Amino acid sequence: MLEFRSENLLVQVHAPLSDAATEVLTPGALRLIGVLHSTFAGRRQALLEKRQCRQTEFDSGLVPHFLPPSPATQGNWKCAPIPVDIQDRRVEITGPVDRKMVCNGLNSGANVYMADFEDSSSPTFSNLMEGQVNLRDAVKKTIQYTNPATGKVYKLNPKTAVLFVRPRGWHLDEAHITINGKVASGAIVDFALYLFHNAHALAKNGTGPYYYLPKLESHLEARLWNDVITASQNFLGIPYGTVRATVLLETITAAFEMEEILYELRDHSLGLNCGRWDYLFSFIKKFCNHGNLIAPDRAYLTMTTPLMEAYVKRLIFICHKRGTFAMGGMSASIPIKNDSKRNAAAMQKVEQDKLREVLAGHDGSWVAHPALVQVAKKVFDQHMKTPNQIATQTGSEGANITEADLLKLPDEASLPTGQAITSAGLARGIQIVLAYTEAWLRGVGCIPLHNAMEDAATAEISRAQIWQWRHHGVKTQDDSQVITAERIFQLVDQEVNNQCDGSGDKGKWRLAGKLVETMLTKDKLDNFLTSVCYPYIVTNQLEQDSKL
Repeated sequence: MLEFRSENLLVQVHAPLSDAATEVLTPGALRLIGVLHSTFAGRRQALLEKRQCRQTEFDSGLVPHFLPPSPATQGNWKCAPIPVDIQDRRVEITGPVDRKMVCNGLNSGANVYMADFEDSSSPTFSNLMEGQVNLRDAVKKTIQYTNPATGKVYKLNPKTAVLFVRPRGWHLDEAHITINGKVASGAIVDFALYLFHNAHALAKNGTGPYYYLPKLESHLEARLWNDVITASQNFLGIPYGTVRATVLLETITAAFEMEEILYELRDHSLGLNCGRWDYLFSFIKKFCNHGNLIAPDRAYLTMTTPLMEAYVKRLIFICHKRGTFAMGGMSASIPIKNDSKRNAAAMQKVEQDKLREVLAGHDGSWVAHPALVQVAKKVFDQHMKTPNQIATQTGSEGANITEADLLKLPDEASLPTGQAITSAGLARGIQIVLAYTEAWLRGVGCIPLHNAMEDAATAEISRAQIWQWRHHGVKTQDDSQVITAERIFQLVDQEVNNQCDGSGDKGKWRLAGKLVETMLTKDKLDNFLTSVCYPYIVTNQLEQDSKL
């Protein structure tokens, strides 16, 4: 067992030590993880408990509200000046941290590549360790990948995208690492390892350690991140303000605290991003027991949905008021091969989505596939002649967004008659949850499905709304049949059998089927699909160590 010991600190690694793990888990890196855990683990747990308390309040019928006036909402304070190398973030691409994807993302022609340890990665220990090696090699500009099947060699172009990194959220543990017998935070492990190994090299390259911070639910969680960042900078002896971070605004509770979140991180902030898919999931999850807030099929939860329009307007107004980025969201579409007509229609939808974003005042946007970089770039180039719109688009409409605006679903009259919740939509949603869960259990964090890139966020929308429909006894409108647990069991079993071809298990379909059936039909909605599935990807080494 690999471990690091110092006074009052014992950091242990409960996993087989691959070459990647040995390179990454150095004594200094483990010490940083241990120091951060010892300092902040108690606050993290208290904040996670606070989430549960708030969920109990929402389950009883309450809704969130804006906070009282404070220094965060008053005065003329601004976020820290934006570094020169990221003044222009008009197109950002995201993807997992495997070696080929890191090469392709950095070479994609986008302004930024966000290497993702979160929603598009399955956090097997090997994925995490190899991902950290890949990012280290990318920073050193030595990364190279050879496709074993074709012999094609991937390496970095002379000019690449700027690298951002997304660690896991506060809710996820890293079970393979313990500090004084307590399991580590996945967020701290991902954040600390990247910073420890790359902060000085990034500075030499004229850039910096830039992050995306996911799934924050309050300004207090932002304060915790700011304190972790500050402590890490002190540990490494790098200047205050070196680390910079964009917060993914992807929970409904955070939407009521946007300005407060920016304030807490103001010396390290790079603005907010409209994490649209997780935001929709959060809305459904937080109000899953509210009979008056039952969401229609996710196909009708678009960016023109009232609550989404309000969220965008408020985010742009607050970010630009405070002198920082208001980033647009992800287009999950991917190219449709062998069907030029359908592909052209899909690309047109992407163009329309990006046009809406740039005209609204966003400073940039996300895409999920390299082929969409130029599609998005063309739209932003045409309508955004400056590096960003922080000084030119005030987003003044956002100043008048009310609490009610942030909670408004589409009116039934605005939806196609009899199409809000259908048997086809139910079956499709189950297929998405099941396919994603199966892939995640195999160590794959994002999959192409129905001409879109599905990751944890998009799968979570389907999981949460199917649970909500069953919980409230909703009927599918095309056949007037109630969505029951029995109906869900039948659809899951049918899809599993189709995938297994009537034979033995293929991949992880049988296990995925059991987990999905339980998640969709249990009395209480699970917080996260990934938390439910995580024990099944923890290496056996941890179990063996516990028996010693």
